[in-house]
Amino acid sequence: MLEIVVMTETEERHVRVSADGLAGLVRRIGGDDDRFLVVQRIPDLPGVFSQVWHEADGDYTVEYRDGAADRHFQAMADGPEDVIAVVTGWARQEAGWRDRLPWSRLELGPAPEVPPLDLAEDERKALEGRVREVLVGGYTSRAALAELAEDYLVTEDRRPVSRAQAAALADRLWLERVAEQADWRGETDPERLTRAFAALQEAGITSRENFTCCRSCGQAEIGAEGGPDARGFVYFHTQCTDSAAAGHGLTLLYGGFDGSPETTASIGQEVVAALAAVGLPAEWDRDPDRVITVTPVDWRRRLVG
Repeated sequence: MLEIVVMTETEERHVRVSADGLAGLVRRIGGDDDRFLVVQRIPDLPGVFSQVWHEADGDYTVEYRDGAADRHFQAMADGPEDVIAVVTGWARQEAGWRDRLPWSRLELGPAPEVPPLDLAEDERKALEGRVREVLVGGYTSRAALAELAEDYLVTEDRRPVSRAQAAALADRLWLERVAEQADWRGETDPERLTRAFAALQEAGITSRENFTCCRSCGQAEIGAEGGPDARGFVYFHTQCTDSAAAGHGLTLLYGGFDGSPETTASIGQEVVAALAAVGLPAEWDRDPDRVITVTPVDWRRRLVG
């Protein structure tokens, strides 16, 4: 799989697609409301992306940006094969990937200066603390993080952080976290958890990570996530993520879609077994009315974006 995220005009988001999958997406674009795709590396880095635009019966426009505005380039192609080769080479960071097309630099002008935040020290600490907490959770994107930073201190009569200031803050703290995770080696506990959830999903148990904001919303919405053959569910919500990121273990909520205690207990046993299979410890007394807790858990979830 390629270490990229592909986003389309149709609001699809494809994480870690294969080279064939990327080629299929490039060949697909060109119809109404499906004319472009944007490709980001994993982890997403500010100002680093590739994108393709294509309308039916027209040429392909390919762009890539390598950080600052003066590192933004464009090329044209008359068919998808050159585009596929270039974008795949960019994704793999292969030597010579640019050589397939003639590139020209886009003149975008300098980025506007962002004024420094005008916040009291306690507000600044609270804002940065919350942004870092969400970053450690690991499920956010740069765009979502900037939205959080912009809205966190808003009151009825005051909006102290502009959109540009929020984006600058989010990107600075994002890059700090990316630098931290560069030293991580091997599979982490959240990645083991994802493997366990994938196995449970395959076995007919609807499995969702960082799902909804709280237990009430999760219980109300999880039923709509399951397919016709789903026997039950397991999930954890964003407050559970915050708790795990703070070092307090991870709470898992589970149940059977038929509502019976017997099915719920059976689902709980399968969840615990799936966790054990990937090397994660779980505390559960087999009571269907009690949650499952993954503890201890070393919460190092790598950012995607």
